[in-house]
Amino acid sequence: MWGMLPLRLVVGLVFLMHGGQKLFVFGLSGTADIMGKLGIPLPSLAAAIVIAAELLGGAAIILGVFTRWAGVILAIEMLVAIPVARFAGGFFAPYGFEFEFTLLGACLTFAALGSGGASLDRFVGGSRQAI
Repeated sequence: MWGMLPLRLVVGLVFLMHGGQKLFVFGLSGTADIMGKLGIPLPSLAAAIVIAAELLGGAAIILGVFTRWAGVILAIEMLVAIPVARFAGGFFAPYGFEFEFTLLGACLTFAALGSGGASLDRFVGGSRQAI
């Protein structure tokens, strides 16, 4: 029943903190500037979407509510981040994609298995959960 909880807490906190950093440290304009330099179209819109996905998705994963949806959305974000921002740096951090690749794996796990038994998904009609 508690098997997914440690993974949810760690990964959810990572996304929540990164979304918070983008919003409160870099700001929407600073995040948009970075995205523009990476060649992402409509960088202001993309920045707002990424910030919302990381803040709301991170919180959802921590709470275990709409976990599958959060996993899908954040997995898509990582599927974009890897080739756009990290692939040229090789595999290993700090310039490579190993961190984003690890988050991708965790998010795909949430998308496939849900939040586990110790979650709010159990109470709001979430889909079947892994144990």
